[in-house]
Amino acid sequence: MEQKIRWGIIGLGNIAHSFIKDLALVNNAEITAVASRNLEKSKTFAGEYHVPLAFGSYSELLECKEVDVVYIATPHTFHAELSIMAMDHGKHVLCEKPMGISTEEVEKMIASAKKNNVFLMEALWSRFNPAIRKVKSLVESGEIGDIAYLHADFAFYALDRDFQGRVLNPKLAGGSLLDIGIYPIFLTYLLLGKPDEVLSTSNFHDNGAEIQTSMIFKYPEAHAVLYSGFTSGSEMKAQISGKKGTIVIPERWHQAQGYSVQRENEREEFTLPTQGKGYFHEINEVHACLAEGKLESALWSHQNTLDLIGLMDTVRSQNGIHFPQKE
Repeated sequence: MEQKIRWGIIGLGNIAHSFIKDLALVNNAEITAVASRNLEKSKTFAGEYHVPLAFGSYSELLECKEVDVVYIATPHTFHAELSIMAMDHGKHVLCEKPMGISTEEVEKMIASAKKNNVFLMEALWSRFNPAIRKVKSLVESGEIGDIAYLHADFAFYALDRDFQGRVLNPKLAGGSLLDIGIYPIFLTYLLLGKPDEVLSTSNFHDNGAEIQTSMIFKYPEAHAVLYSGFTSGSEMKAQISGKKGTIVIPERWHQAQGYSVQRENEREEFTLPTQGKGYFHEINEVHACLAEGKLESALWSHQNTLDLIGLMDTVRSQNGIHFPQKE
């Protein structure tokens, strides 16, 4: 009988609810412990999902011998510290995106993974989405020719939210860039690599939070036009255009359930749904890597995470996006 991989979850917000539901779909996964800084919240979450152990501190979970892998789903500013603590306790780590809020943080996390000889991966779930993986293979095989233009956006209205919450609080590395701008940047990097030049501009709320960012990534023969924002909604689809055709990933492209390919006057639509909400696929990647004794994923490596945070550092530097108390 295949031995189950035992998971613990640190940080029990909305994303943890989605993650644990998909974890239940993975055959050899077992949720054994959850932790919040609020014990009652932890007990309530554990009761809802029948988790054996509920802790009121993160350190208690990290000391628990019944946990093999920790999923970290706290606000951005705690990712590096908690990941390093977990790895120092010998735990494998799947850390929610962005893995760190700066290149410096990510470098420290990767160094800790190597020192402790444990697995570490950024939980960039869209990388493992079946439709996005298929789109990448189509681009690489030359299905639409060399890419000349890419457009991707991600936006929703968030200015009615609590300004002390993680989305809009600069002290928690809030703002659209790290929270949702990471997705269009990721897609461009995945399909085109690192750009030769980044052009960007941002708007800010009175509290200092970045709430709109537009970007152009310049390549020798292509432009990528990207956007993230909290001031309104957007179409939230991705368009990848080459010399022989166009691929479109429809609305809410980051959790794609399919795509279309258009060549001249012909358009074909393809359905390629996720298991569960989509976290299932990144969990499977963690399990596959652990089964093979890998310390990083070939699909989303430590270098990929470093490249991605480097691009976001560039945009932050260009626009003066700062996170008080973290810098």
